Amino acid sequence: MKAFKPTYLDLLQTGELHKRVSQAYHHLAACDLCGWNCGKNRLNGESGVCCSDVQARVGYYGPYHGEEDLLRGWRGSGAIFFARCNLFCKYCQNPDISQTDNGDLLEPAAIAGLMLVLQQRGCHNISLISPTHVVPQILAAILIAAQAGLRLPRVYDTNGYDSTEALALLDGVIDIYAPDMKYADTQIAKRYSKVQHYPEINQAAVREMHRQVGDLQISENGLALRGLLVRHLILPNGLAGTEDILNFLAEEISTNTYIHLMDQYHPAFRARNYPEINRKIQPEEFITAISAAQRLGLNRLEKC
Repeated sequence: MKAFKPTYLDLLQTGELHKRVSQAYHHLAACDLCGWNCGKNRLNGESGVCCSDVQARVGYYGPYHGEEDLLRGWRGSGAIFFARCNLFCKYCQNPDISQTDNGDLLEPAAIAGLMLVLQQRGCHNISLISPTHVVPQILAAILIAAQAGLRLPRVYDTNGYDSTEALALLDGVIDIYAPDMKYADTQIAKRYSKVQHYPEINQAAVREMHRQVGDLQISENGLALRGLLVRHLILPNGLAGTEDILNFLAEEISTNTYIHLMDQYHPAFRARNYPEINRKIQPEEFITAISAAQRLGLNRLEKC
């Protein structure tokens, strides 16, 4: 018999969602929400490695058409961009949000209001972008919005440096996980994103995400409903370890994993200081990645 899987509304109706909010804020007292496990008391005003304390900062919100077709649809994904990413990528594509304090500090009630506005504007989902370091605030906002009638699918759009402790709090709350898998090598991750043990932490996070939601389910009209969508940005000179990441997905997650192989890398932010990544990828590098995926039996590919 298939195990019962509680839904978002079940969690709301039974009071479990209230409990999750309380548990999540408890994690801020010695923060372990992401792979840094910095232990800062963010409840007491200390800033974590992410330069954030108890309030979430929103850099932008609105209908967003920059996601995959199955997320943006024809009315856009309801994007909420959180400032202050917990990675420090040398080639960051949106450093004005992720690497600065641009945006507004908002209480959960205000974030809930944004979710409801996006629902009213006809967005297909609520996409929480760079959410890792503000999971408690997001859960509190979702609780408030759910009580006020939020019914859209919720997308967790992350760089993949998430702790399994934080992800466990989201079980049954998040419908679609859209993590990056950036690197297969620890030292390369450290060089280009100033991050420790990225592959190990990233792989554990992706395993937990897949355990919760399984392979991506798509509606008859082409919209994502529930499941895992993995994004992988191909870097010049094979630095992302693309084939190793694809092999992990094929062997340890599912050959039915939906994968977006991205060829849009371009030198941005501080990439010019690193000659080996100071160029776009070549067509043959992208073709090699596609061929590797197909050879491994990974055929649910978005290629762009």
